[in-house]
Amino acid sequence: MRGEHTYQKTLSPSPQSSPRWGEGARRVGGASFTPPAVAAGIALALAVLIARPAAADSVEEFYKGKTINLIIGYSVGGGYDLYARHVAKHIVKHIPGRPTIVPQNMTGAGSLRAATYLYSVAPKDGTVFGTFGRTMAITPLLTSGTQFDGTRFTWLGSVTNEVSTCVTWHTSAVKTWADMLEKPVTLGGEGPGADPDVYALLYKNVFGAKVKLVTGYHGTSNLTLAMERGETDGLCGLSWSTLKSRHMQWMKENKINIIIQAAFKKEPDLGAVPLVADLAKTPEQTQILKFLLTSQEMARPFAAPPGIPDDRRAALIAAFEKTMTDPEFLGEAQKLDIDVNPVSAKAIDHMLGELYATPKDVVEKAAHAISR
Repeated sequence: MRGEHTYQKTLSPSPQSSPRWGEGARRVGGASFTPPAVAAGIALALAVLIARPAAADSVEEFYKGKTINLIIGYSVGGGYDLYARHVAKHIVKHIPGRPTIVPQNMTGAGSLRAATYLYSVAPKDGTVFGTFGRTMAITPLLTSGTQFDGTRFTWLGSVTNEVSTCVTWHTSAVKTWADMLEKPVTLGGEGPGADPDVYALLYKNVFGAKVKLVTGYHGTSNLTLAMERGETDGLCGLSWSTLKSRHMQWMKENKINIIIQAAFKKEPDLGAVPLVADLAKTPEQTQILKFLLTSQEMARPFAAPPGIPDDRRAALIAAFEKTMTDPEFLGEAQKLDIDVNPVSAKAIDHMLGELYATPKDVVEKAAHAISR
């Protein structure tokens, strides 16, 4: 979708009275003579006046006629894909020049591939941004070999914070948290650092759940299909918003068991489901949960590569913020059952700054908690 050129008001120098003697102009043989220093000042002032509309136009002129690629780290049909396409539809109205936005799914390693692409490969000119797993930003702290620093992305914001759930299919012998502590359960995963893997391993290593993780699936759609087919019992790291927007029929027909919820506070609609934060019994468990659950506060994050020009960075952040209050965006989100509780770019930068400053011993405990 291409928009129309936005009218820009042209600035003109205000009328000025002619300089009087001793105020810059001197008469030499009947002609007006301006000293070099004053001439330079006048030239600078004119340059500023001329440059102002040019600077204002630069972002609009850059994006006019351009295509922005929106990278989605998960497969078509999942929660991240739903959020990304909804944002793409509406954010374009708020980017100067109204460029075309093309969503592109880039699956692999639980969205690690997409995050790495955005950080290291994508053009750093403001023509690419994307979304990936909420735990990806802290993955470099938890696993070796990750080729990015989560604090250096150009964060645009998050559409909402979130509650993650762990679910099993109705045919599974594991139907409650107590069952999960006593009976073997096979859960699907995507790869190191991905939400389903992080939470399945957290429950196994910190709380003693009898989890067998089968990883390598590409996205939520494939994970849920594996559960329905009986390849696995279920999965963890499944957002409550995804369950509501994509799988409400499961709940109406009692096709799934919601085992546990991961967040700092309970989702009101899941009052009977245990909250993992309430299960911590030791200071170590509390430290690990605090570190890992912070990512739930930026549950649907959007980011551009590091190092994009400041004016385009500001334009993209402003466009994201305007989208979050756009009546059409909010109206359609309600119809799609998409939660909107925006988290600003500044808040994400602050959260990640604190997480990256976490004492090394706490990070090591958290890393061990989500290792095999």
